[in-house]
Amino acid sequence: MKTEIIKIILYILFFFVTLYSMEGLNINKFFKQSRIIQARLIYILIAISISYLVTNFCYDFVMCFK
Repeated sequence: MKTEIIKIILYILFFFVTLYSMEGLNINKFFKQSRIIQARLIYILIAISISYLVTNFCYDFVMCFK
């Protein structure tokens, strides 16, 4: 129970950190002008994917030394 809460907090934390760090990217040139919804969706999916990977890495790294 305790580990699940820690992982959920880490997921949320790293999701916002990933969104903040992705603001520096210019991904608009990869999409057509009329495809705004699809561009936002892929932006969110990339942020979720990166935050998932970073959370699992950090959590496993900490648990390795415990």
